[in-house]
Amino acid sequence: MAARSEFSGSRLRLARAFKGLTQAELGELVAVTHQYVGYLEAGHKVPTDVLVDALAHVCGFEPSFFFGAPVEEFRDEDCHFRRRAATPVSVRTRVLAHGTLFAMLVAYVDEALSLPEDTVPSIRVETREDVERAAESCRDRWGLGKDVPIKNLTRAVERAGVVVTRFEGSSTKIDAFSRSGKRSVIVLNTDKGSPSRTRFDLSHETGHLVMHGGRITGDADSEAQADQFGSAFLMPRAGFAREFPRKARLDWPVLFRLKKRWGASVAAIVRRAYDLRLIDPATYQRGYKYMAAQGWLRGEPDELVEEHPEIIRLSLEQLEKHLGATALDVCKMLRWTAETFL
Repeated sequence: MAARSEFSGSRLRLARAFKGLTQAELGELVAVTHQYVGYLEAGHKVPTDVLVDALAHVCGFEPSFFFGAPVEEFRDEDCHFRRRAATPVSVRTRVLAHGTLFAMLVAYVDEALSLPEDTVPSIRVETREDVERAAESCRDRWGLGKDVPIKNLTRAVERAGVVVTRFEGSSTKIDAFSRSGKRSVIVLNTDKGSPSRTRFDLSHETGHLVMHGGRITGDADSEAQADQFGSAFLMPRAGFAREFPRKARLDWPVLFRLKKRWGASVAAIVRRAYDLRLIDPATYQRGYKYMAAQGWLRGEPDELVEEHPEIIRLSLEQLEKHLGATALDVCKMLRWTAETFL
């Protein structure tokens, strides 16, 4: 083991946050006070070898994980949280730790294999028209066409150099978050049970990366812009307007067929039609009330096939095939336990 003077309090804080433990909860599990855990994380105390082993066992890391250079942590102010105000700080802290550890894995894979080049454009916007054009420009840059559906959004975003992952155990308290950087990352919630909503979350976070890099978000304006981008990116105005039915009343069977074609929820489709003035406010209001009465705002029928992130899984397969490095080898290099890695 490295010298005790090299114990990293920030790595302990990261491991604790990833496990979803408070200082008091961790202290109780390893038989020390929460104040002592605070001293360790602040670098004011040095743990015994036995305590290091206990901390590692409880948090799910190898003891050597706590010895080394500080990790570049995901900070709250550097990340874009969908519905930040409604996301408890404790949940944000845990998913930020998840993102930090995932970034460690990405950095290792990136160095070994060189992931796709980051081609996310940086476009500043002010007006709604600016946002529409930003979505169209992004589609054009990524070769997605300006007025056709995106078959697999996750794959399209990952091919543009953004790495996507999914976070388990957050219930509905967080939708998604993203972080711009040397390698941009988007983290999605696996617990929503709605592939169409998850696709919109991914499109929304893509909007943040395109429009709000280096900017603190979470205010009403930035969230509204990301929502509009998400809608415009999934349902570009020219192609969508051609296919949306122009009738006096909303045709729900047709809208559910559009859901399958455009890969967006019926709720998002109706909202997009309203924003593009394809339906009037009264029709939108009636449609919203009808969807609420049917329970569709909590979960729609006829859901899409779920998309899964691919780039890290495929990269790990390539590492094993060409370099003989298994997933457990990568796990050991990062000084994680297999439980944490998987």
